[in-house]
Amino acid sequence: MHIESITLKNFRNYVQAFIQPCEGVTVLAGANAQGKTNVLEAIHLCCTGRSHRTPRDREMIRSGQDECYVKVAGVRNDGNHEVEVAISQLGRRRIKVNGAQVGRSGEMLGHITGVLFSPEDLRMIKDGPAERRRFIDMELSQLRPRYYYSLQRYNRALKQRNALLKDISVGAQAEDSLDPWDSALAFTGSEIMHLRKWFIDKLLTFASVINTDVSGGTERLELTYEPSAKLLSVPEETRNAYLEELVERRTSDIMRQTTGSGVHRDDMGVFINGDDARFFASQGQVRTCALSLKLSEIELMRQDSGEAPVLMLDDVMSELDPERRRQLVKRLSGVQTIITCTDRDDLAGADIGRLFSVKNAVLTPEQE
Repeated sequence: MHIESITLKNFRNYVQAFIQPCEGVTVLAGANAQGKTNVLEAIHLCCTGRSHRTPRDREMIRSGQDECYVKVAGVRNDGNHEVEVAISQLGRRRIKVNGAQVGRSGEMLGHITGVLFSPEDLRMIKDGPAERRRFIDMELSQLRPRYYYSLQRYNRALKQRNALLKDISVGAQAEDSLDPWDSALAFTGSEIMHLRKWFIDKLLTFASVINTDVSGGTERLELTYEPSAKLLSVPEETRNAYLEELVERRTSDIMRQTTGSGVHRDDMGVFINGDDARFFASQGQVRTCALSLKLSEIELMRQDSGEAPVLMLDDVMSELDPERRRQLVKRLSGVQTIITCTDRDDLAGADIGRLFSVKNAVLTPEQE
């Protein structure tokens, strides 16, 4: 797919902007804090239904304004697609897909697809499990919108169960009041587990090859799914085992007033040459691994849907050494790419199709 236009109104520091990226490599160049990343955030919002920078929608509204608006129009193999998102200071969203109002954020998924790689993604390897779960959730939701809805249902049930655990601990509720929430967690949790296992296994088939190439054959990457609950081969068996574990853990959960097991505690193991990258990877290995995972997402989406997503690179070239930059540039062919940078020298070797200078949220086209 490729994006034909991006429209912003009162989004972050933009009063108004209309951007038409080319089908190849589009570059947004300028100093820090001028608005380059805000463009990528707007695209990411229309791809995934959420910002990659904040969980608070109101932070995306320009200071002093009541509402912000984003529209991304693109073309896929099956025709034109548009996603529009308006966010008010009241926290409400209005979403349109192909001109029609939709009631849920999940209904925008799969229309505009993209992969974003930013310096923050380097934390995915070394930081705690929440960062790796976030990575899985963001990308899997685009591939399988039903995963997004399962995750929503799971989180709602988890919130209700944790509230009940607190009530039960002080005698305000009976223990059997947990029954419906345990069933809900087991049902949605088993769906989430099997989809996560599928995603990680698929991702590894591409990531292992890419990581070997980028590292010059010196590093072997392995990924493993590390579920908090028991994963069995048949979803129904996983669901039953999940439910049994929740019931068995009730006493300890009531004492701690929180649910101690479940997909909200899952992790993805990352190993380089057999060593746990979370503890033993060098900075160079972390960069290679993060880059390999992001490039693998593109290949997985291409295989799954028959077309590549848009690739967004947010000032990552400066984080990579010349060889990793070369490997990244080599893989941009056939993928619409939007790159932000402060130093244009970092883009040496890239076939730039369109270049914009960004200053104070004004984009000025330049001749490359």
